[in-house]
Amino acid sequence: MKFRLRSIQKKLLLILFLLPALIAQAAIGYEVSAPEPHTHYYNVKMRVTDYEKDYFDIQMPVWSPGSYLVREFAKNVEGLTATFNKKMLRSEKINKNTWRIYAEKANNVVINYKVYAFELSVRTSFVDASHAYFNGTSMFMYINELKKEPHNLTIIPFKDWKKVSTSLPKIEGKGFQYQAPNYDILVDSPVEIGNQDIFDFTASGVLHHVAMYGKGNYDVEKLKIDMGKIVEACTDVFGENPNKEYTFIIHNLTNGSGGLEHLSSTTLQVNRWTYEGNKYKGFLSLVAHEYFHLWNVKRVRPVELGPFDYNSENYTSLLWVMEGFTSYYDELLLYRAGIYTEKEIIRKFQGSVSNIENQPGNKVQPVAHSSFDAWIKAYRPNENSYNTTISYYSKGSVVANMLDLMIIKNTKGKKNLDNVMQYLYSEFYKKQDRGFTSAEMKSTLEKVSGLKMDDFFEKYINGTQTFDYSTVFGYAGLSVETAVNKDPSLGISESNNKIRRVNRGSSAYVGGLNVNDEILAIDGYRVHGNIRDFIDAKKVGDIVSLLISRDNIIQTMSFPLLEKGTTSYFIFNDTDKKNNVHQKWLSQK
Repeated sequence: MKFRLRSIQKKLLLILFLLPALIAQAAIGYEVSAPEPHTHYYNVKMRVTDYEKDYFDIQMPVWSPGSYLVREFAKNVEGLTATFNKKMLRSEKINKNTWRIYAEKANNVVINYKVYAFELSVRTSFVDASHAYFNGTSMFMYINELKKEPHNLTIIPFKDWKKVSTSLPKIEGKGFQYQAPNYDILVDSPVEIGNQDIFDFTASGVLHHVAMYGKGNYDVEKLKIDMGKIVEACTDVFGENPNKEYTFIIHNLTNGSGGLEHLSSTTLQVNRWTYEGNKYKGFLSLVAHEYFHLWNVKRVRPVELGPFDYNSENYTSLLWVMEGFTSYYDELLLYRAGIYTEKEIIRKFQGSVSNIENQPGNKVQPVAHSSFDAWIKAYRPNENSYNTTISYYSKGSVVANMLDLMIIKNTKGKKNLDNVMQYLYSEFYKKQDRGFTSAEMKSTLEKVSGLKMDDFFEKYINGTQTFDYSTVFGYAGLSVETAVNKDPSLGISESNNKIRRVNRGSSAYVGGLNVNDEILAIDGYRVHGNIRDFIDAKKVGDIVSLLISRDNIIQTMSFPLLEKGTTSYFIFNDTDKKNNVHQKWLSQK
């Protein structure tokens, strides 16, 4: 009996050990097709297997990571149904982006729905007779409890479409079938479907795929060389490239809309004739910006930006680091790659300073607040935003520039902002596998620079004080001069004589002009899109009389002209001899 009891115990232990493997693992798969692409609809089939519940909820994200605005993707969903073995299951919508499926413990539930997709931007989805493009957040619903499980994707291209471009790993021998290790990776991998031109290049040991939709004046061989230089310059900052393969999806359009970063890919939308002259350098800057994000944002990130809550805003006060630092590097790296000359890169930094210092909102909104309020302000500007807000992109790039020079100066040329990025990458991403807090960002800057950052954060991150540009650029042997524009100005932006913006403190602001006022005449003379000609002919202090239409009521307003008052910043290198700060800051490899 004793021997037999031990034998039974061993068998029970063996069963308990094998039990997890014997229990079927829940799985989710999607099938995407567009049988009538000219109607702008996708058909999505979502299959949930071995998830035997009385009911479960599926949700559509309300936003897309990297674009900080609630976009309500559920608004484009139509005709959702759920079945088991072709038997209809009851389903109901329980809030704006959640559907409850009464599965009745079925082990194979198929959910079908349509998605209307006719917004061609880097953050949404689109399909027409020429091609299809989608971001997963606007296409795929999820089960919260299963987000960490593998998600399969099958794509059925329209009849004459032959190509699919995405960074998702392809299942060998299975046609256009792909597998993502979890939901986050699935929706972080945009997909281009059609007959796009595809070419490859290798840089920093990484194979890069480029999918070009739309005609343009691009030169493939030149792009391979220049994009390769940018990849290598970005990789040099961090010392390694975490990807084995990377995918660029590029849309050549009449009107571009920028780019959006992903873990192993990016989508860029540019004007189709952008591949020559200064426009081409602008394109390469966009490439550098989005590629730099594969580290800064996708791996080096604030704690609030992952794991994501797809149901609501994910607030962080650190977008000035994520987007601002990236905006600084997207120009600096073009210099390091040999695409910009030193004169050009200094002109870029000069322009960045003039840009923020002449926006009234720079003295109203701290850059940390700009980051936090991105959800309600950055993507929803109104006619007064110029007076009350500042971009965490543009202000953050100037902050990065100042920090870079301060670090180099205080470490006697031994360290720079690269070392800050390297520490964030190695410490928080690689060692701790997590994001960092605002306090940890500050302590990292202190650790690398040897400077106390309390005063810096109080004045420039959580405050709106102006940098001492002469001193900081002076570290690199550069001089800064300013010139105030004393010409008369109304201080408005207008289109076809209708006022679109009134600048705070300007003649129009003080004199009482409003947005949407239509200027009909100045000093008794009718204007036809030549308002500036009338103002340029006057002097500061002159009284100007405007005949305007406000809500179709004609009235006259008179007020004195004030000077424009904007300040232009000029940065000069007064000597051919470069000190150690200058050499560390602007060195080409």
